[in-house]
Amino acid sequence: MAWDGEKPLLLLIGSSGQRSREFILRTVSTRYALWLLQPAPVSWEEPYVVGSTTVDNTDPKALTAAARQVAAEHAVAGVFCYDEGLVTPAAHVARALGLPGNSPESVIACRDKAATRAALETARVPQPASIGVRSLAEARAAAEKIGFPVVLKPRGLAGGMGVRKADGPDDVESAYRAASGASYPGVPVFDVSVLVEEFADGPEISVDAVFFDGECVPLVVARKQVGLAPFFEETGHEVDGADPLLTDPGLLEALRSAHAALDFHTGVSHTEFRITGGGLRLMEVNARLGGDMIPYLGELATGVDVAMAAADTAAGVRPDTEVRHRKAAAIAFLYPDEDIEIDAVTVHEDRFPAGVHSADAMAGPGAVLRLPPRGYISRYARVIALADSVEQARAALLSAPEIVELDSRPAEVPAP
Repeated sequence: MAWDGEKPLLLLIGSSGQRSREFILRTVSTRYALWLLQPAPVSWEEPYVVGSTTVDNTDPKALTAAARQVAAEHAVAGVFCYDEGLVTPAAHVARALGLPGNSPESVIACRDKAATRAALETARVPQPASIGVRSLAEARAAAEKIGFPVVLKPRGLAGGMGVRKADGPDDVESAYRAASGASYPGVPVFDVSVLVEEFADGPEISVDAVFFDGECVPLVVARKQVGLAPFFEETGHEVDGADPLLTDPGLLEALRSAHAALDFHTGVSHTEFRITGGGLRLMEVNARLGGDMIPYLGELATGVDVAMAAADTAAGVRPDTEVRHRKAAAIAFLYPDEDIEIDAVTVHEDRFPAGVHSADAMAGPGAVLRLPPRGYISRYARVIALADSVEQARAALLSAPEIVELDSRPAEVPAP
C-alpha cells in the first residue's frame, strides 16, 4: 500500500491468519498506516501495510529494538496487536516507546489465568473456585477438594483449547492429559500449567468492551455455542445488537471491577462469563479483540466498528461507539465427524437461503483435521447469518451443512 505520510502510523505486531483476521486490517488500514513486524515476509497483508520489518516478534527485546528503528524514521502513533501470543511483547513495545496501552504486567495478568484468578479474588469479582496443579496427583486432589464436576484447563491458552470437563474421578486423568498437552505459538508453558476449576453451569457469553479515558463501553455480547463434549470447542456465536446485557448494570460493574483489578485501562478486551443460577461468573479476560469473527459480527449487528475502536485506542484517540442499527448476526463453524484429510471444501453460494450473509472454507486440500484431544479448532468452514432477529439468524444457519460441501478421507492414525 502506498503511503503519503498523512495517516497516523501504527506498529502492527503480527497479522495472524488471513481467514480469521483480514477483516481487521481491511477496516483499520482505511484510517491508519500499518507497519508490520513479524518473522515472515509480507504476504496476504500487502494491500494493507505501508512497510514491514522481519523480526522475532515473540522476543520483547528484539521487537522493541526493531520498533525503535521504525520510530527513528517515522512518527509512530501507537502499537496495535490482536494476536493472543503477541499481546505481551506488544505491551513491552508500547511502554518502551511511551505510547498508549496497558503495562506488560497488566497484559500478563490477563494472559496468565492463575494471575487473573488471584487478582479477581482480591477484588471480590465472582468467579469459579480454581486451583493450579503441576501433576496428575495434584489434579486429583484439587478435584476432590473443589467437588465434581470440575473443569481442567491450560493456564495460558484461550478459545477452549485443552479445556475438558471431568464429571467424576475416572475422568480426571484424561482431562489432565488434554489440558497439559495443549499449546499455542508464543504462549509460555508454566511450571504450574493446569488449572482445576469449579464447573460453572449456565449459558456462556463473551463481551468485547472498549476501555478509554476511564470509561468502559460494552460493544458486543456474543452468546456462545459449544460442542464436542466433554471438551468445550466453540462451534458458533450469536450476537444481538439489542441484547439487554449491553446495558445491564451488573455486567458493566463486573467488567469495570475485573479490569480495574487487572489494571487494564486502554483498548478492547474480550471477557468471558457464565450466567449461572447465582449470577455472572467471570471465566477469563483476554487483552485483545475477540476471535471467531466476533468483532465482525458485532459490526454487522450494530454498525460499531469494533476493530477500529481497538486501533483508535492504541493511537490514543477516543473510539466511536455510536450504534447505527440493531440487527442480529450469528456464525456457525463446521467440524468433521472424525479425523480427516481434506480433498476439497466447496461453498455453494447458489444454496444460500434468506439470511445467510457469507460462507467461507477454513481449510483446503491436504489439510488434516483432528478432533479433540488430538487437535483443536478443527473447522473446515464457517457460515455467517445476518437478520432482524436472533431467531431468524439461527434458522438461516441450519442450512450450513448443505451450503458447504466437504470431500475428505479418514486421516491416517498418528504414530504413538
